[in-house]
Amino acid sequence: MDRRPDGTDRPPDDIDRPPDGMDRRVLSVLHAYGGYPRVAAVARALSWSGEHGALWLAAGLAGAAADRGRRGAWLRATALTAGAHLASMGVKRIVRRPRPTHVAPLVRTAGRHSFPSSHAASATAAAVAYGALGAYAVPPLAAAMCLSRLVVGVHYPTDVAAGAALGAAAAGLGARWIGAGHG
Repeated sequence: MDRRPDGTDRPPDDIDRPPDGMDRRVLSVLHAYGGYPRVAAVARALSWSGEHGALWLAAGLAGAAADRGRRGAWLRATALTAGAHLASMGVKRIVRRPRPTHVAPLVRTAGRHSFPSSHAASATAAAVAYGALGAYAVPPLAAAMCLSRLVVGVHYPTDVAAGAALGAAAAGLGARWIGAGHG
């Protein structure tokens, strides 16, 4: 690995540089939908509710409370969702890709780095994990969450795709663990 001026390691493919070309164009097109007040309001609400995986953790805990027969499975699925979020935060600290600057964000963010999208990681982990437990409303809501990160202008499409892949991998790898035990 190369060294940055601040002494930290640089990933070999320099993913920490802001993207150009297609990534920027797709973001610009989707961000333009934020000019519609209702679209912007929904995107902002999703952004706020998904901060630090809050919506998905609350959904998992609600599932555990409501489905006592599978409480353990719901809690394990919730743990995987939290783990996906934490993993994405760790990757962000290594990669350090700056957030988009060519569009005006519609929301404030908790951090300066964009790769991967932690919202997408936790949303997709919840979609896979809770969807396997029968929460069929979660996958479409998770997809809306992922799309909202582009509408509000705080991630590039590759950030969202990487976050979604990380979340799907985390939940997929833990699928047997979710079903372990007697609920």
